[in-house]
Amino acid sequence: MEAAFRDAGVTGYLHAADIDTGREVGLRADAPVVLASVFKVPLLVAFYRQVADGVLDPTEQLTLRPQDRTAGPTGLSALLDEVRVSLRDLACLMIAVSDNASADVLLERVGLDAVNAAAADLGLRRTRVEGSGRDLFETLLADAEADSFGEVWERLDEPGVLDRLRALDPVLTSRSTPREMTRLLGAVWRDEAAPAAECAAMRRLFGLQVWPHRLSSGFPFDDVVVSGKTGTLPTIRNEVGVVEYPDGGRYAVAVFTRSLLPNAVLPQADAVIGTSARLAVESLRRTP
Repeated sequence: MEAAFRDAGVTGYLHAADIDTGREVGLRADAPVVLASVFKVPLLVAFYRQVADGVLDPTEQLTLRPQDRTAGPTGLSALLDEVRVSLRDLACLMIAVSDNASADVLLERVGLDAVNAAAADLGLRRTRVEGSGRDLFETLLADAEADSFGEVWERLDEPGVLDRLRALDPVLTSRSTPREMTRLLGAVWRDEAAPAAECAAMRRLFGLQVWPHRLSSGFPFDDVVVSGKTGTLPTIRNEVGVVEYPDGGRYAVAVFTRSLLPNAVLPQADAVIGTSARLAVESLRRTP
């Protein structure tokens, strides 16, 4: 795994665990990592815990105006007109296409404190969500002294710009560890993160993610199911998910990478997420 990360030009942080036996393998598994859009995973769990407790009605309808929505390239963020949508469909868009607008509306309803309280209740002591997607976007603009996200990318090659981006510092932004992310996914797949119906709803959403080029690229088999959630920022490429085999084996995997290159497109970093995940899962499947 270390060689694979090195060949891809990234530093890798990985943890994989057999969901049913607890067998595990890791590389820098307890190091703090930047969540980026993976923060939407603990948010999803907190949302469905509130649904189970009757605090939120998942079918509640909201009307969202375009001028009030967080910017982003997908989902409601990219639409031009007013939209009426339910809370549970916001959760779907948040996971399936990593929609920032949907995530921020859901975070406002759930509450930041509730997200972190849910993580703590599940034993995730090093997992913390510091703010919304809009907050992250605003810190990028401020730290890069830019007026748009496109300008942020243009300025990344300037001396000192990358070093002052708080969004890339796991001490200052939403963070976790690879081990805690696999623990959270394992709890969802074992119906421990919330009641069984709500965990099933979450598993369905992870299975709908439309990005096939990272974790799932390591498992190009018709009978292997990969469910996950990606995260992306300058120099950051992540994915956490669960790999399920037809013999009943199921494995939670969290891969976080960091590159010295701030390129918007890093195919080698995307690919090594799948490669390293496959190496880890194959190791677990060989273990008696």
